[in-house]
Amino acid sequence: MTYQVLTEVAASISELKANPMKVVSSGQGMPIAVLNRNEPAFYCVPAAAYEAMMELIDDVELLKIVKERLDEPAVKVTLDDL
Repeated sequence: MTYQVLTEVAASISELKANPMKVVSSGQGMPIAVLNRNEPAFYCVPAAAYEAMMELIDDVELLKIVKERLDEPAVKVTLDDL
């Protein structure tokens, strides 16, 4: 059976157990697929990459809110009114 691996770098669970930091650094800051019996078991994501992913998720959620509010009536205000 074939599996889609969503990274450029993959490592076995045995490699991860033997030297976790070496495996993490081999991804050069990008996620690494950790394989168990040649099947992706999980992805090891460095902290900086995880933080960037969370920022993107927040941006998508904010964009969704903005799009929902586009149809709401607006109140025109000039700088003099403020």
